Amino acid sequence: MKPLLAFSRVVDSINAVFGKAADWMTLFACVISAGNAFVRYGISYSSNAWLEVQWYLFAGMVMLGASYTLFRNEHVRVDIVYGSVGERTRLWIDVLGIVVFLLPAMGLLAWMTWPFFVDSFLRGETSQNAGGLLRWPVKILLPLGFFLIFFQGLSELIKRVALLIGEKPESEAVVTYERPLQ
Repeated sequence: MKPLLAFSRVVDSINAVFGKAADWMTLFACVISAGNAFVRYGISYSSNAWLEVQWYLFAGMVMLGASYTLFRNEHVRVDIVYGSVGERTRLWIDVLGIVVFLLPAMGLLAWMTWPFFVDSFLRGETSQNAGGLLRWPVKILLPLGFFLIFFQGLSELIKRVALLIGEKPESEAVVTYERPLQ
């Protein structure tokens, strides 16, 4: 189990880096949005490129931040059942959910979106808007994001199996459940 837990720590650290990048993208998107609004209404100038940069940053926040959200155990779940069962049952629910739903879905989505990116890259696709940007940089976020979620899912699976067999993961990973405040 130790080599698997070491793999899990590597995946966690990679996704933590991408999560921090998503955090910075949030700040940049806000600054660009405010600056774009000021320029558009303050001096009556506008650029489609700045609008598209905001969209690209939003795509980066979502696609790169999702795996970090999974790492931090802050994703959405159905709390009616999950909150009313014991810790061991929650671990089994997570294991089954990861194996049956998360890994197949993310693997399929990563595989299906790769050609979408490759086609855009090979054609040098650009936005149809005047002053628009290249499209492939944002389109690579799709397979990359799904790939990161897939591997974070593997990491979470390893940690939960380790807990089920009595080993405590050494990483800073969060595998505990907090009931939502309502």
